[in-house]
Parts: sequence; C-alpha cells; structure tokens
Amino acid sequence: MILKRVGIAVLLTVLSFPLAAQPDSQSVIAAIKAEGLRSTEAAVIFHTLTDVIGPRLTGSPAHVEAARWAAERLKVWGLDNPRLEPFQFGPGWSLEKLTVEMTAPRYMPLIGYAEAWSPATSGVLTGTPVYIGDSTAADIDRLGPRLQGAIVLMHRPQTEFLRNDRPEPSDGTGPVRTGNPPLPGPSSTTPTFNMLTRLRTFGAGVALSPGAMEHGTVRVQGFRGATRDAVPTVVLAAEHYNMLVRMVQAGASPQLRIEVGTRFYENDLNSYNVLAEIPGTDPMLRDEVVFVGAHLDSWHTGTGATDNADGATAVMEAMRILAAVQARPRRTIRVALWGGEEQGLLGASAYVNRHLRDAASRNKISVYLNDDPGIGPSYGFYMQNNEPAKRIFDAWLAPLRDIGARRNVIEGIGATDHVPFDQVGIPAFTAIKDFRNYDVRTRHTNADLADAVAIADLRQAAVFMAAMAFQAAMRDEPIPRQRR
Repeated sequence: MILKRVGIAVLLTVLSFPLAAQPDSQSVIAAIKAEGLRSTEAAVIFHTLTDVIGPRLTGSPAHVEAARWAAERLKVWGLDNPRLEPFQFGPGWSLEKLTVEMTAPRYMPLIGYAEAWSPATSGVLTGTPVYIGDSTAADIDRLGPRLQGAIVLMHRPQTEFLRNDRPEPSDGTGPVRTGNPPLPGPSSTTPTFNMLTRLRTFGAGVALSPGAMEHGTVRVQGFRGATRDAVPTVVLAAEHYNMLVRMVQAGASPQLRIEVGTRFYENDLNSYNVLAEIPGTDPMLRDEVVFVGAHLDSWHTGTGATDNADGATAVMEAMRILAAVQARPRRTIRVALWGGEEQGLLGASAYVNRHLRDAASRNKISVYLNDDPGIGPSYGFYMQNNEPAKRIFDAWLAPLRDIGARRNVIEGIGATDHVPFDQVGIPAFTAIKDFRNYDVRTRHTNADLADAVAIADLRQAAVFMAAMAFQAAMRDEPIPRQRR
C-alpha cells in the first residue's frame, strides 16, 4: 500500500511538471518557431510604433502613447501585471513646425531638422545668413547688433563624413569592433559652446550647423538641458549647408526663410518604462527572473524604425509567442521596454537603482537579454567577456541555426540598456545584428524609417529572443556571473 501511494505521488509530480520542463522541451522551441515565423503580429506591432505613433522622443506625448499602447498589448496577450513604471526625466519636447528654405537667387527647399529641446524661433526669420565659421570670439563680438535676429551659419563647410558601418562580427570574417564608429564633428575657429553663448547674448535668431552624413541624410540629436532663452538650432544636410557657405563667401547673398515651432511639456516630468511578465512555475526558481528588453524611445527626425522599434517589436513579439504556445517557464520571464535610452540609458539605470540595490535582489536576476544596436535578424550575443556563459549560449544556438543563428562572440559592447545590469554584476548581453546601412544611413537620422526593416527579420529576431529566454528560464542553474 505504501509503495502504491509512493508510485501515485511520483506520477502526479511528473504530470504536474510543465511541458517545458520535460525532456522533450525542444518541442516547445519548435512550437515557438512555428508560431513566430507564421505570425502577422510582428508587422502590426512594428508599423504601429513607426507609421502610426511615429518618433518616440523620451518625454514627448508620442513616447507616452507608445508606452501605454505597448502595455495594453501585453495585457491583451495575457501577460501578468503589465504596467508603466515612472522615473524622473525632466521636460518633454516635440517639434510642431519646421520651415527651412532658400528663396533667392532661386527657390529651393532645404533638408534640415531642429535639434531636440531647441526653443522655437520668434516667428518666421528671413534674410541673408551670417557666416562665422572662420571667426574668432573677438570677430563675433564685433558683429554685435548685426547678429540680432540673424540666421547664422556657425561652422565651416563639412568635409569629413561617416562613410563606413562598423563590421558585423558573427560571420567571423572581419575584426570584432563593437563600439559606435566616431562621428566627425563640425569645424570652426571658435568652439561651438562659446559661439552659442555669444549668439544668445546678441539675440541671434537661429543657428545652423552641418551634419556629418552624406546624400541628404541628416543625423540629429539634442540637448535636454537647453534653456528656453537658448538660440534655436537646426542641423542641415551637409550638401545644402556647404552650398550656402560657398554662396555667402562668393557674395551671392542667398535669402533664407526659416521657422521653427516647438513645444515643451512640464506637467509631467517623468518618463516611463513598460514592464510585464510570464510567471515562473517552479516553486524553487519562480522568484528568479529572465529579463528581455529593448528601448522604446527614439530620436525625432525619422520614426525610430531601426533604433529601436525593431528591437521593441522583437521583445514584445517574443513574449506574445511564449504566451501563445503556453510555454510554462520555470523562472519568471519579464519584458522591459525602456525609456530614456537615447539620453543616457536612463530608464534601465532607474530600474537598477530602484530595484537592484543589494546583492540579494541582484541575485534574483538570472540574466538580461537585450535587443538594440543594428538592423535585421539576430545572429547571437555579445558575451561581455563571460566565457562560462558563452559556452552555455553556444549550445543554445544549436536549435536556432536553421533560422539564421550564427555564433556568439566573447567581446562586449557598450552604449545600450544591458550596461547598467552588467555594471552591477548581472549577466547581461545584447543581440548581434547587421550593421549594413545602420551607422552610415539610419541611426539617429531622418532615414530611420520603416522601409529599412524587413518583417521577416522581425519575426526571426522575435523567435530567437523567445527561444533564448525560454532556455535560460528552464536551466537548473542561473547564468554564471563574472568575478569582479
């Protein structure tokens, strides 16, 4: 009788174990592939973020709209506790109007964008621009009243450009260089900060600078600490800016018409992270967390398609897939869509500072998996010099090679949301993506639009993230930590 009861107890224990914990758990990965690769949801997520909501500058109404929409989708898919978690940011900003055109000696619309957090111009500005790229501080001071309300060309013509994408390391054919390629800055006799200080003193109307990209591509960011009385700033396509300087130097007196309309938002000085989870099922492991994340915010000139609506789509779709196939991970799988990444990893840092202050809480995070820099499918991970973790991840790529997984690289990468986790000793890794036309064309530019992204790549990246997160959530032991 005792043996019979023991046998029944063992049988019940086996039957109560989640499907994903069984020896045939590869069937769950097969289900993930089948669900993800036929899905139409990835396209809906991506085009909603890019074409419908558009650029998602942190602090702007569009970013808040995207965060609320994402949380609602996660709720519809059945994830637990979808929520917006605030963190202190500061005033928001949006661009409401921009006119940049040459009216004489012929009409020509110019390609340019106001920098984020630039004040508005005082109405429509017209006139011949004043060139000060070769002027000393004393020269600028002597211009004095002539700068009142003026359109100012601050820098010399741009002659250095970003012309090469960083190499993509997973094919093993080139060097592994993981940092952002240096962007050539504008050149001038007087440093930019000193020029802007003097231009504000003399009441200049707007300051124009050249970009360092080519073929009408304009890379524009911004400074959220700009004061309301700062000089409005606009970055022009290098070819157009250079043309204007040449015309002024030749005495051609081009006539410009410029208007910048902007709005600041100060009623809510917070920004928001989006969080939700699939609870773990193992009584011993369910309090541990496998994090997957990407940043939801973008800069404001394009629609943030490759930086980073594709990454946000991948992690959202990964969670939807896991819910759809009824995966029952042993550990909790939590998704995060961060705000403020473009202003310095602010959302991820706020989460770490709020929730992971002590060793006990940090030890509850088994691993953080991020999707950000680059474009296209996911090939593996940058392993942050964590050799024991790399051996584990290498094995996890095996069932994903048929969808394009290649290899993990031991090198690390910076400047994205895994960094705050890595800095406190949590194993944290970012997916390897393509860089073709990323650095030289789309990153932080007016060309960062939905056409740059293939929906098939989004599906692949989502399946890749779902499968890697699932394997991490099923492992008996957490991912090895680096000794520091």
